[in-house]
Amino acid sequence: METAVFDPRRTPTSPRTRPGARRARAHGPNAVAFYLVLTVVGIGMGLVLGLPMVDGTRSELHVAGGFAMFLGSLTGLIGTYLALLMVVLASRMPALERMLGQGGVIHWHRRLAPWPIVLISAHAVLLTIAYAQAAKTGVLSELGVIVNTFPNMVTATVALVLMIVIGLISIRAVRTRIPREKWWLVHLLMYAALILSFAHEVVLGPSFVGHPLTQLSWTVAWLIAAALVVVYRIGLPVYRSMRHRLQVVEVHPEGPGVTSIILKGRDLEHLAIAGGQFFEWRFLTPSMWWQAHPFTVSALPQPPFLRITVKGVGDFSRGLAQVKVGTSVWVEGPYGSFTEFARRRSHVLMIAGGVGVTAVRALLEDLPAKSQPIVVLRATREEDLVLANEIEELVRHRKGVLHRLVGSRSEVQLSSITKLVPDIGRRDVFVCGSEAFVRDAVAFAREAGVAPEALHQEAYAI
Repeated sequence: METAVFDPRRTPTSPRTRPGARRARAHGPNAVAFYLVLTVVGIGMGLVLGLPMVDGTRSELHVAGGFAMFLGSLTGLIGTYLALLMVVLASRMPALERMLGQGGVIHWHRRLAPWPIVLISAHAVLLTIAYAQAAKTGVLSELGVIVNTFPNMVTATVALVLMIVIGLISIRAVRTRIPREKWWLVHLLMYAALILSFAHEVVLGPSFVGHPLTQLSWTVAWLIAAALVVVYRIGLPVYRSMRHRLQVVEVHPEGPGVTSIILKGRDLEHLAIAGGQFFEWRFLTPSMWWQAHPFTVSALPQPPFLRITVKGVGDFSRGLAQVKVGTSVWVEGPYGSFTEFARRRSHVLMIAGGVGVTAVRALLEDLPAKSQPIVVLRATREEDLVLANEIEELVRHRKGVLHRLVGSRSEVQLSSITKLVPDIGRRDVFVCGSEAFVRDAVAFAREAGVAPEALHQEAYAI
């Protein structure tokens, strides 16, 4: 078998001229583009808010159940519109990630996530109350009438139950107690819930009944969102996986609980990836094929080989240590703006905690020779500094400096970095590691005077 050697001493190819990296160019958030997107979203929200107001009359608010009906229509429209935005964000459309930055997409996805479920639930409650007031019956009695006699209400009810269940298991206190694989599988049911709920919107919604243009516009908007998901979450990954045909050729330990997996594929010189980016990896084994997990490449492709380095923190990642040679692998991506293209200044500081060294190791390959980077590796024990020798060689080649901070949190404080890097405020700072580590390091960097546009982060979560 051909031997895979990821030699950090090789002469780097500029990422700005490497074919794959040019397509993978990932910038940080763009302020102008952000406000442009925000304006478009605001216009859409204005149209949604205007639908029940234009459709109704003031006198209808004063009839029995009229006010609850109005609020129910309003919350339903807003909740569904926010759900539409969530689907667009989840599509991982490259243009959107370039405008907001990958971190920005995740940030807005998390901030919006609770509101569609809360508002759609309020919509269901308010409309049930409205119909009960109009019919002068009890709420529970009217609920049975609505579900059993109104068209498409059985599927809409199932959809609402699914949304509420997904919302409950996504609460952080619950989410952290559920294996990522199971949470991800249940989370996918949100797509099924949205499909099941769509028919009753255009058939029963007061703003849609008798308004064919509004029905058409709403349907087209959802079809476009669905197409984005199909193209970027299914079509492109299938094409890329079929083209590169990655297979596992070697599995070996790098340190306690950390494993490197080397893959071999075709046309990897054209793989669209920049150092610091990640793929969603799907290992085609009987127990793993149905789930995809994000792992950063721990070295840029050295055709025909590619490498990831994984820490076993969950069932899936621990199981990768036993994956067999010859296993086929499909990928989705690349994703992430933790790249050389996000750099705003001539000098950089990289701070990596634990297995966060993987992104830093690949990102270093994209930095120009003699760029003088400063790299800080943080670990509790010396043996946890995986890939440290490769990073040391990459730093040396670029005339930089490597610092190892080893010890417990009480023994080694992140604030000590200011003594090691007195000009930290004049550098781009890249931080990578666990969510807790990144949160603490980002807070420290801001206190040290690092400007927001010069701060780049990649958090690893289970």
